[in-house]
Amino acid sequence: MYVIIVGGGKVGSHLAKLLWSEGHEIKVIDHRPEVLTLLRGELPLECVLEGDGSSPSVLEAAGIYRAKVLAAVTVDDEANLVITTLARFEFGVPRIIARVNNPKNAWMFNQEMGVDVALNQADILAKLIAEEMSLGDMMTLLKLRRGEFSLVEEKLPASSPLLAAPLKELPLPEQCVIAAVLRRGQVMIPSGDMRFEVGDEVLAVVDNASIDQLRALFGGA
Repeated sequence: MYVIIVGGGKVGSHLAKLLWSEGHEIKVIDHRPEVLTLLRGELPLECVLEGDGSSPSVLEAAGIYRAKVLAAVTVDDEANLVITTLARFEFGVPRIIARVNNPKNAWMFNQEMGVDVALNQADILAKLIAEEMSLGDMMTLLKLRRGEFSLVEEKLPASSPLLAAPLKELPLPEQCVIAAVLRRGQVMIPSGDMRFEVGDEVLAVVDNASIDQLRALFGGA
């Protein structure tokens, strides 16, 4: 999978190293000399492109027409929105993820601005676009702790037992944490009183011994 990352700071470089180590083809775009120096010391030179990621010509030079994912993770929300709009509506990138720096701006990061997923937590961002491996209907986004734990995702069907009660009352496995819920294009941080809805995309961290139990809860199997 080819991924373009605009913004080579801590979030962008962490994401780039993770995806590159997983075997994905990446390109990181940044214009700051000090950031470029660090990136070139951590990644192959062909993975780093100097330029303004909000410029169409720079995006074209990065090979955006064949990108499957673009992550706009600069420290400037306005720049991230310009980048996502270009990526979606000018170049037709299928999957677009954006970093929200100021929570007050979160409402702008929507599909009308080309954003599929808006996140302000670097680790969730990285895991969302990592290579997916099928576990039945449940998708594994990332292996953790040398494979002992997994970050998994499931879109809840109407038959899911998770719809029956608030989160605090659900019989989740002991070694399982609900990390986030994607609902109608928005990221929701779980609370004990949250009730899941049909179509929610639930992200959870679970140990290998509890995967089958969680799969049953997710899908009603």
